[in-house]
Amino acid sequence: MAQFQDARMEAGLGRTATFARFTHIAGATLSLALIAGIGVWGYRLILRDVSGVPVVRAIEGPMRVQPEDPGGSATDHQGLSVNAIAADGVAADPADRLILAPPPLELSLEDVPHGAAPAKVSDATPRAEAGDPAPEPEAERMLKVAAVPAEDAADDLDADAGADLSSKDPGFVQPTPVTGGLGQSLRPRPRPEMSGTLPEAVARAVASAQSAGGVTEIDPERIPAGTRLAQLGAFDSPEVARAEWDRLSVKFQDYLDGKQRVVQRAESGGRTFYRLRVMGFADLSDARRFCSAMVAERAECIPVVAR
Repeated sequence: MAQFQDARMEAGLGRTATFARFTHIAGATLSLALIAGIGVWGYRLILRDVSGVPVVRAIEGPMRVQPEDPGGSATDHQGLSVNAIAADGVAADPADRLILAPPPLELSLEDVPHGAAPAKVSDATPRAEAGDPAPEPEAERMLKVAAVPAEDAADDLDADAGADLSSKDPGFVQPTPVTGGLGQSLRPRPRPEMSGTLPEAVARAVASAQSAGGVTEIDPERIPAGTRLAQLGAFDSPEVARAEWDRLSVKFQDYLDGKQRVVQRAESGGRTFYRLRVMGFADLSDARRFCSAMVAERAECIPVVAR
């Protein structure tokens, strides 16, 4: 009986030792895998913190693509009063603003049918004959004519006319002079040439007089509301404002050409002053461009709207 019990005990101890050995191996494997995973995770974390800039893969293709129709497809028949019946159930109110259609375009002299167009004149120069001398260039001929005084040139022309005709045509006969008439045509005397230029002060005075005489001043009370203006400053009196206009007209003649002057009286804080404004702009954009050009030349200018 003792032998059978010892055999059973040895078999049980062998199975327990095998299971324990397998458990130890599995635990060691899991521990090593955990340690390796922690090491890899820590290494990647350190690399990310050191670089500080995450790397993002770029998307292929352009970042932005312009659409074929940026404004979108416009729906047909927009803005018609009949559309309000389908949308709201009732007819729309009459329009607050009515604008006349532009006048028809008028044809100019160039706008003619192709069949009525004049024939193109040939600009080819005539061919010189074999025995004729080569023609003198136009530029050299003009320089020679300009270098000869007017009186000498006229005398030479009268003296050489008969010689040229007689040499070319041997059968030419001088006409009989007519008695009782003018033997020589009257020529006006050449006008005296002005030497030098006008002094600067005289030129400014003339420009100022021309600008003052040609400027049109508009009454502020007659300007309709909503008119686009440009303000050039505020002054203590209308005379000072007009003098400033004359000064600016000399300096900015190209900008103020065709514009009207407006001197408007205003009060603020118990003080009376006069605003100098410019009238004659098509729209707000035109007034802004005018002020931009004036400010670029270091002049005061603000686009305003008449009220």
